[in-house]
Amino acid sequence: MSQLKKLAGQTAVYGISSILGRTVNFLLIPIYTGYLTKDDVGAYTALYGYMALFNIIFTYGMETTYFRYATGKGLDPQKVFAQIQSLLITTSLSLGAVIYLSAPTLASLLNYEGQEHLFKWIAWVLAIDAILVIPYAKLRKENRAFQFAFTKLSNILINVGLNIFFIVFCYHIWNGDWLANLSPYIGKIYNPEWGVEYIFLSNLVANAAMVPVLFWLTKKFRFGINRAFLKPMWHYAFPLLFMGLAGVINETFSRTTFEYLLPEGFYEGLTAREVTGIFGANFKLAILMNLIIQAFKYAAEPFFFNQAADKNSPELFAKVMHVFVIFCSALMIAVSVNLDLLGTLFLRGDGYAMGNYIVPVLLLGYLMLGIYFNLSIWFKLTDQTKYSFYITVIGAIVTIVVLFTLVPILGLMGGALSTLCCYTVMTIICYFIGQKYFPIPYQTGKAVFYLLFAFALSYLGFFWGWGNPILQFIGRNSLVIVFVVVVLWIEKNEVRQLFSRFKKNKI
Repeated sequence: MSQLKKLAGQTAVYGISSILGRTVNFLLIPIYTGYLTKDDVGAYTALYGYMALFNIIFTYGMETTYFRYATGKGLDPQKVFAQIQSLLITTSLSLGAVIYLSAPTLASLLNYEGQEHLFKWIAWVLAIDAILVIPYAKLRKENRAFQFAFTKLSNILINVGLNIFFIVFCYHIWNGDWLANLSPYIGKIYNPEWGVEYIFLSNLVANAAMVPVLFWLTKKFRFGINRAFLKPMWHYAFPLLFMGLAGVINETFSRTTFEYLLPEGFYEGLTAREVTGIFGANFKLAILMNLIIQAFKYAAEPFFFNQAADKNSPELFAKVMHVFVIFCSALMIAVSVNLDLLGTLFLRGDGYAMGNYIVPVLLLGYLMLGIYFNLSIWFKLTDQTKYSFYITVIGAIVTIVVLFTLVPILGLMGGALSTLCCYTVMTIICYFIGQKYFPIPYQTGKAVFYLLFAFALSYLGFFWGWGNPILQFIGRNSLVIVFVVVVLWIEKNEVRQLFSRFKKNKI
């Protein structure tokens, strides 16, 4: 139980940095749409989409590889860190140089003529991101959660601060709206013809500022590449590279293809592109589940590796999974029954509420992704990472098939079901194969019941009107209590044992 408390505490710390960071970045969207042209906002969306793909290529699974070889192979953790970090520095600078030198060609191919500097900055952002991955991983491995959170939040605040400075303050000062006497000085550093450039420039400066900080926190290391030492790590990481690439497809493909799969006129009065906007906006309401999963992943991955040698680790992993399913199921209900309020708060434009009904499906889809992450520890601990590739590719195929089949028939729901079907299939396959290689006594029957029960309550609360707004709010949220009460009744023996231990320790 003490181990679970430790994991929960670390998850909370990582969660604060992850949730707060993404929330702050989300608040930049009104600034981008208010001060930049639609072309600039479109460039920001497209180029960051490409960067998500290249981030996987630049790191090629070495983060997970570091955890595996620094904890469970009997190797010197500092040597593992130094070797992998040296390798990533070499490959990141090499790949970054290729993109940097190809900037004019890329700008021409992607219709960014005259903006090759964007691709040069992107090359540096990608390289620095990759170089910092292992120092961040080292902080996580050593359970230095607060240092991890501090550096992450510092990076975000610098980035956000520079965005606001260049896009808002410099614009108004240069335009004479604010502090007009400073306009001559601002004119030396501000280019009014730049828009999206300041987004990437801010990102680059913020990332570069973290390099000395992370290298200082993780201490100096001796640069060197030992091919024989790194060879098994490369074999371990290689399948993770393709899993990551397939994972990006699973995560983003529905939003990038939805417009082309939805028949024109499917929703009266709306174009396919407008419906795609509604689809993407409602995806953001499901991000609450994804944030919890991301925070859990930061804490759980080093936790799993550190506990792997313990003979009782399978039972511990099963308890972690059980608590995870219960907590996230309750969260799914809480978000689903309050979608009318959340939609009004976050989706300010007209017409977005028509897509709220797909959010419970998306929430369950992300929950299945979290369960898959829990299950996937077996192939990381048994060095069977090839299965990660197979399973993720199957998930990508499911995504594509469901999208092409259901979007023309079900519209928005077809797109949401592609996410749910993809992660559900991946989870089922991972579970059955994993039990053969690394048996873990999961409480599968209870977990399936909790998921289905929570999903039913989510839609009951979403569709059931209660008349008076106050009574409706109370009534809908009472469904969360119903779920908790049912869980406590089913888990009564575990709850009694927990209280007995608590009383004993208190005495």
